[in-house]
Amino acid sequence: MIVTTKALFELAYGKYAIGAYNINNLEQTMGLFQGCIDSKAPFIIQISKGARSYTHKKMLESIIKTAEEVFPDAIFAVHLDHGDEATAIECINSGFYSSVMIDASHETFDKNIEITKKISDMAHAKGLAVEAELGMLGGVEEHVSVAESAAKLTDPEQAKEFISRSKCDALACAIGTSHGAFKFSGSQGLRFDVLTEIQKRVPGFPLVMHGSSSVPADEVERINKAGGKINGAKGVDDNQFKKAATLGVTKINIDTDGRLVWTRVHREYFRDKPEKFDLRDPGKVFMAEYAKFIASKNVKLGSAGTLDEIRAKLKK
Repeated sequence: MIVTTKALFELAYGKYAIGAYNINNLEQTMGLFQGCIDSKAPFIIQISKGARSYTHKKMLESIIKTAEEVFPDAIFAVHLDHGDEATAIECINSGFYSSVMIDASHETFDKNIEITKKISDMAHAKGLAVEAELGMLGGVEEHVSVAESAAKLTDPEQAKEFISRSKCDALACAIGTSHGAFKFSGSQGLRFDVLTEIQKRVPGFPLVMHGSSSVPADEVERINKAGGKINGAKGVDDNQFKKAATLGVTKINIDTDGRLVWTRVHREYFRDKPEKFDLRDPGKVFMAEYAKFIASKNVKLGSAGTLDEIRAKLKK
């Protein structure tokens, strides 16, 4: 059942965070749905600009619609991740999405507000929610590339003004995370002090953490043993997710970890079975492994086991 992100945020606020997982193909979709059913958790499917153009946007939409039929007990929202203005408008008009993200964080403060307000007005007219970003995360994710020297934490005072003027429904905050597999070079971590100050100024307002993959050391090690060269990768400690949830974070984006699972499965499979060439063989392994990964993340997010309660509340 596709629901609005706003409904999920209202139920989750202050208690747990909803996992927002990017998908690009059939195998990721099946693993995601199975993992969330196994862990009895709601979730948000994220479709990026890159994913929409990987084959064709209608392919992913059709896969999701079919997955909804295959997994009738699933409760989820469909969200555009890191949309530019044109993509956000297209998704609003498509009638398929629950919410869109407009990322104008690279613009000046006032220009960011102007663009976000435009998208908010259009989305709200059709019953959709809008996520915006204030501050800039470093790292690389598809078309988003920000040098670490240009990364900027969210200013709590600006956050309050931004939300009031832009009319956005959720705010992605820069609190020390970054996109990609190389989030931290040393002992850096989440800036809970900044997050605390933001929540004080906008109590009850849904906050979002981007760039929150944990980049598991065991996944990276196995990839490298199977011929990979991912050295120095380090991510967010997922034991901090629940603390972030108590401070208003209702949505946590996880993308890189899924790519690492995919890479590990395929590298190990063809290393150990060099005679194989059927793409479905490693695909079956990946779907099962990804489902286990998703279920484990939902436990860390605190959303595991909430599905029946959410279903009952949504029916009222």
